[in-house]
Amino acid sequence: MTQSWFAAALILILSFAALPATAQAPGADVEARPDPTVLCHVGVYRLDDGSWVDVAPLPDEGLRWRRLDGSTARMVLDAQGYWISTLGFTARVEGPQPQPGACDEGRMVFDGQTGRRLALEVRETSFVGQGGTRLNGRLILPPGDGPVPVMVEVHGSEGANALDFNAFQRFAPAEGVGVFVYAKRGSGGSEGRYTQDFHVLAEDAAAAVVEARRLAGIRAGRVGLHGASQGGWIAPLAASRTPADFVIVGFGLAYGALAEDSDQVMLDLKAKGWGDDVLGQAREITDVTGAFIASHGAVGFDGLEAVRVKYRAQPWFADIKGEFTGLLLNTPNEQIVAMAPVLDVGTSWDYDPLPVLSRLDAPMLWIQAEDDTGAPPEATRRRLIDLAGLGRPITLLEYPDTDHGIVRFETADDGRRTSIGYAPGYYQAVLDWARTGRLDGAYGDGRLLATPRR
Repeated sequence: MTQSWFAAALILILSFAALPATAQAPGADVEARPDPTVLCHVGVYRLDDGSWVDVAPLPDEGLRWRRLDGSTARMVLDAQGYWISTLGFTARVEGPQPQPGACDEGRMVFDGQTGRRLALEVRETSFVGQGGTRLNGRLILPPGDGPVPVMVEVHGSEGANALDFNAFQRFAPAEGVGVFVYAKRGSGGSEGRYTQDFHVLAEDAAAAVVEARRLAGIRAGRVGLHGASQGGWIAPLAASRTPADFVIVGFGLAYGALAEDSDQVMLDLKAKGWGDDVLGQAREITDVTGAFIASHGAVGFDGLEAVRVKYRAQPWFADIKGEFTGLLLNTPNEQIVAMAPVLDVGTSWDYDPLPVLSRLDAPMLWIQAEDDTGAPPEATRRRLIDLAGLGRPITLLEYPDTDHGIVRFETADDGRRTSIGYAPGYYQAVLDWARTGRLDGAYGDGRLLATPRR
């Protein structure tokens, strides 16, 4: 979620080690661009039965289709010019194999049905964010002239241009919900530089709410914020700084960024079968690494060296991973010093969302993944249930058997997960909350864990 500057430095330093091929420094994707040769197919298509399929660009190559039920696949062209869809985020060729028409046709064939691209009302703009930084934005409204709800999309930790890659900007309007999306500072022609300073980003998001209301004019109904992952810290903070009719948080955390690493460490150790005695000792380690990160290394290496010496012979020491703790424990100090300063992205390590969540009056929907390895949900679940019990306007919906992103997954024999699609009901819950501020009926197998005390 946050991907600290130390973690990014260590990823670069240890690039020769057994790290994921997708690991990259925070903000490194600000230059990501879609393949211009396939952009003509991007859009949301209405099928014969009235449902829709959204086609989104991917960085560098290919497309991704999504449906309201959470089904999704990557699309790539084969050598014969035929589009091949691979299930979810796998490499398996299965499921519907949609075929877009020629670029000027605005149509596609999807699972035996004809889809025609919807014409949405699009208004481009620029507006002033925190510190006078000019940001590029876009309002997308459903056809018509009456008032509609509008979701302001708040970024996660990605640097990539949301004007290119945000999918809600098409399929939410297909369901009657307007969307305001903007390129975060440093991407998509917006001024400034990439940052993970939550306060700066919240000011940008608050300015986006104001601009969305202005641009929508008489068509503005309910206007609120929708933030995912790191956006779960930023969206409520933005709503505390400008009037908002609702807040939606997907797979975010209701506690501080440092705890994310320590919870990941505990999750890793539990997965290896270690008990409470080991977890208690590991907590001593994460307290030290957390203090080191939060101070940007100013506290020095004494504490880090002490826990290395004390615990490195323990059989569980090698199982410590987390977001940055495992890397800090296993990297020479001089390498940390050499790389870290140039990768500081201003992460708000000291931010605690509790004061904001305790006072915010905007109705909030939180959607969690029960098996989230990127943002472990246990502490957030407890905090949100407690706040709802105190009468705060918080509703908590949790999806079992899902990981970060509310994605369903398959687990291989070695424990690795492969995402196969989004949870059915997840998209519908987001859209219904934007429309009415309520959840009515069932949303797939999502479980309602908290509602405000009346």
